[in-house]
Amino acid sequence: MKRSQPTYHRLMSSAAPSAESSSGSSSSSEPASATSVDQEDPAIGKLYSVLLAGEFAAFHRLIDESAMAPDVQGRINIARMVASEIAHFENLSEQVSRYGIDPAEAVVRYSGVFDEYHRVTNPKTWYEALVKAYIADGLAADFYAEVSGALPAGPRAVVAEVMSATGSSAFARDEVRKAIDANPALRSPLTLWGRRLLGEAITHAQWVLAAEEEVTDLLFAGAASLQGMAGFFDVVADRHSARMADLGLG
Repeated sequence: MKRSQPTYHRLMSSAAPSAESSSGSSSSSEPASATSVDQEDPAIGKLYSVLLAGEFAAFHRLIDESAMAPDVQGRINIARMVASEIAHFENLSEQVSRYGIDPAEAVVRYSGVFDEYHRVTNPKTWYEALVKAYIADGLAADFYAEVSGALPAGPRAVVAEVMSATGSSAFARDEVRKAIDANPALRSPLTLWGRRLLGEAITHAQWVLAAEEEVTDLLFAGAASLQGMAGFFDVVADRHSARMADLGLG
């Protein structure tokens, strides 16, 4: 699939690290030690900014995609997910401000890559929207779980608090399983859709990490060989496979 390169290059040009920060990167491929990270490290503020922009994009897209719901109950279920995402946004917005970053500017800085992700994963049917809601909710929880290990106690507690509010997409899993039981022909196209969602999520996450070296160093201790980053995405992919099985997809 052909990508919209200008979006990526705009992000890279606006968020690329300075030569000074590049020259000071560690060459270790081991994960960062949380105990060695300063709680006031500016990279944590940048990480919060990325997460904030992701939550902003998520609740706006959920609102748009709720229009495909076939009944009021479906719209109510999506509305509950939106409420959860907004709560995440407010929590992260407060944390971003603590690091001297304007939340609106943080959203603008990183919105391009998230908008592009949602553009190329725009669901065409209600069941595609449900699979996306469930997969995206799980991927977000996985990402928060993985990054928390690289953070000092304070930021780690913030991430844990956000993670505790995930899981509002269980209804989507149940609806998809019910639909597949009633119409097994749905399984194959929805399986391909679920795989595509993972591939696009990893690609766009790599775009952000490529543009923000300080965040990459925070999470992977430099990972010059990319071994740490590769291991991170392997874990995410394994959990995605389990989540696909929960949906009744191969």
